[in-house]
Amino acid sequence: MTTESGVVAGRGIPDSANPDVVLIGGGIMSATLAALIDVVAPQWSVTVFESAGDVATESSDAWNNAGTGHAALCELNYTPAGPDGRVDPAKAVTINEQFQVSRQFWSYLVRGGMTGSPKDFITPVPHLSFVTGEAGRSYMRARHEALAAQPLFEGLQYTEDAAELAQWVPLMMAGREPSETVAATRSVAGTDVNFGSLTRLLFQDAETRGLTVHRNQRVQGLDKESDGRWKVTVRDTRTGEPRTVRARFVFVGAGGGALPLLQRAGIPEIRGFGGFPVSGQFLRTTSPELVGRHQAKVYGQAAVGAPPMSVPHLDLRLIDGDHSLLFGPYAGFSPKFLKAGSLVDLPRSVTPDNLGSMLGVARTEMGLTRYLVKEVLQSRSARHATLTDFVPLAEEHEWDLITAGQRVQVIKRDAATGRGVLQFGTELVVGGDGTIAGLLGASPGASTAVSAMLTLLEQCFPDRMPAWRPALQEAIPSYGRRLSEEPGLLAEVRAETMQVLELNG
Repeated sequence: MTTESGVVAGRGIPDSANPDVVLIGGGIMSATLAALIDVVAPQWSVTVFESAGDVATESSDAWNNAGTGHAALCELNYTPAGPDGRVDPAKAVTINEQFQVSRQFWSYLVRGGMTGSPKDFITPVPHLSFVTGEAGRSYMRARHEALAAQPLFEGLQYTEDAAELAQWVPLMMAGREPSETVAATRSVAGTDVNFGSLTRLLFQDAETRGLTVHRNQRVQGLDKESDGRWKVTVRDTRTGEPRTVRARFVFVGAGGGALPLLQRAGIPEIRGFGGFPVSGQFLRTTSPELVGRHQAKVYGQAAVGAPPMSVPHLDLRLIDGDHSLLFGPYAGFSPKFLKAGSLVDLPRSVTPDNLGSMLGVARTEMGLTRYLVKEVLQSRSARHATLTDFVPLAEEHEWDLITAGQRVQVIKRDAATGRGVLQFGTELVVGGDGTIAGLLGASPGASTAVSAMLTLLEQCFPDRMPAWRPALQEAIPSYGRRLSEEPGLLAEVRAETMQVLELNG
């Protein structure tokens, strides 16, 4: 016998033609939402459609992102300075809070047996911010003063002493002019996260509890039916065979592919939204000698006039058991919305509803256009020259260029002016009746996936949240509270997650 929700009575086997939930895209967002649904509504049937041959092959793949556990410990674009030179810590505090939520949920899953060792997806790596010049040093002092007063940033170190920096980042200080003005902050609470591994672990764990992942299945249509369900039309990318399922709720977590799918759904909330695709490249070295001299993630300042996504950083990475260093990003342009996408993705995304937004950004973001053109035309020697700003003695032959993931920055219509604006961040789009939602945008993305999906649950299922709250608070002790305002709870959460996730070294 099948229940009203489409699940065979008991824990049961899902009726694959009528799942409660369809997740489109096999990335970290869908994997996180599936895990949260298993916490609050384990009786629901959940089906995932992934167009690639496996999950986590696009932005969630370890080589397609920087792997930074974004907690605003080192990312200078999260701590802007005002005209008076004072640094506003508000955004950094919010992002750090969100990452603490992710750590709590991952710890809950690890305790429940999601993975044999958390080191399969997260390892401790110091996070540093590094600047040069008098203006940079002045800013870094103000930033440290603003953050050090926040409980979430307790222990953030500051130095402008070259000798101390030579101990923190010897690879970056070797060969640097002794007279150069330098300043940095360091947090030993930083992490490197393999979001590809984490995504696969989440899906593997979910599949043992009844979730179904259909690979090589591209969603082509989303249509709302008279009974309130969504008809999801899917095509097998190998055989061309079509199939249709009907779901009560749909989440579009398809990374760069989310925009066109939400457009096909025809929800009014997506009107005015556009996407601007940007690809990224990194220089990579696996030299044991170089890796051994840079055991950190170091973020600098973007060049004057460059967008936030261009912030240079030199990252220690641990992927599939091997250490390497990545430096970048070097921006590029492709009209594809996914690495495995189509060259007509961008033109197909332009509609009468978002044309004004797109043209508005084209007029106002000429600086970005010039920056991208310059980046695309950059020679190998020019890229190497940028690297030597970070690593003065870097040898060109020791670094190879790799292409990272494709990002689609959000373009939306400003409510006040009606003009199109380019947004660097993420945007949750929820259909008016709460039966469909999608996530657009990029960084800090994966690091704050748990908070993003909690927001989705709150907006799409407000009537169920009172009943779900106890289970969520068991999984995430700080849920509904502010760690920045409760130092005692923060200390408990930190100690617990550091122990469970094996982040004590």
